[in-house]
Amino acid sequence: MTKVIGVRFRTAGKIYFFDPLDLEIKRGDHVIVETARGIEFGTVMSGASEVEDSKVIQPLKPVIRLANQRDLEQEADNKKREKEAFRICLEKIQNHGLDMKLIDAEYTFDNNKILFYFTADGRIDFRELVKDLAGVFRTRIELRQIGVRDETKIVGGIGICGRPLCCHSYLADFVPVSIKMAKEQNLSLNPAKISGVCGRLMCCLKNEEETYEELNRRLPGIGDYVTTEDGLRGEVQSVNVLRQLVKVVVDVGDEKEIKEYPVEKLQFRRRHGKRDKMDLSREELQELERLEDEELQENGEPGEGTLSKKDGDRHQGGRSNQDNRHQGEKRQGNRYREEHPHDEGKIERNRQDNRSRQQGQRRDERHSENGQNRENGQQHPGGRNRHYRQRRNGTRPRQEGQSGQDGTQA
Repeated sequence: MTKVIGVRFRTAGKIYFFDPLDLEIKRGDHVIVETARGIEFGTVMSGASEVEDSKVIQPLKPVIRLANQRDLEQEADNKKREKEAFRICLEKIQNHGLDMKLIDAEYTFDNNKILFYFTADGRIDFRELVKDLAGVFRTRIELRQIGVRDETKIVGGIGICGRPLCCHSYLADFVPVSIKMAKEQNLSLNPAKISGVCGRLMCCLKNEEETYEELNRRLPGIGDYVTTEDGLRGEVQSVNVLRQLVKVVVDVGDEKEIKEYPVEKLQFRRRHGKRDKMDLSREELQELERLEDEELQENGEPGEGTLSKKDGDRHQGGRSNQDNRHQGEKRQGNRYREEHPHDEGKIERNRQDNRSRQQGQRRDERHSENGQNRENGQQHPGGRNRHYRQRRNGTRPRQEGQSGQDGTQA
């Protein structure tokens, strides 16, 4: 076990561990610590506590000192200078005609470096801009390109719920979010309603995901047939996930009635879920796929110029490209089968068509190879047996100089 304190350097930023030494530090205090960027001014978010050694990245840097009044004044002065640096950098960007959006400017505590955060659609050549900024500020300059989610986290704003954005308020890390979470919670799949200010899927979709998964696991799907405690059998019309109530269409005499039952009083075998039925237009489906792809890229999915774990395995003698592609296609097929259980027949037909097409391609390759062998004078595999059968049947013509069965020269 290691004794540490948790320090945060910006609102809703990550919490880093430091060694408190013998200082009496409590939550809310300001401390001066050394980081990879230099000397920093941070706020203590958790007092001294014992954590497992596996959770601590060694070497653990110590706290330099508790912040005094002079340190507080210098931090406030840095905040004022950041606004001026932001204005100057914005002017320089316009003078150079660079297609980039400046988001924030940040001074290190010791004024050893200025960091400028920006967003852009592609790569930006800002070498001349850095030279101009270094000439103005006479210190080290670092320009850092960030994504749209980080931009929203820094700038802040109000969400569609009317509250401050989660990422700007308390979220230290971005969690992976997918369309499946929205379907599990029976939300509208309209991209405009499940996208946040940043244009990505809302982070709050993850908040209640585990609860809805557990509650949905106990419920039948819409369209399933259930047996009630009265011995009636009917089809599920709708479900209330939070209250765990199910509306069932049952036959009472010659009429059909809709009755509501607690899920504990029903007997059923779940076949499929509510998420299988989606009434979406083609444009909405394409927009949802785009949002999900961007979400995966934002959360560290391997992209162009990066080395993924599969690539590392391949360089170490793992699977080849073809095997990896086969595994990816298999996963996509399983995912489609889960979301479209009624298309099993279509999937099977497609599988048979693909198998027939592959067999035809292999047959054509063999024929092409045999033709090349004959042109090159190579013997066809099994050709010796074919010639023997022709000689035995008397169908193969004798060549000049070949003796017959009677020993005479032909």
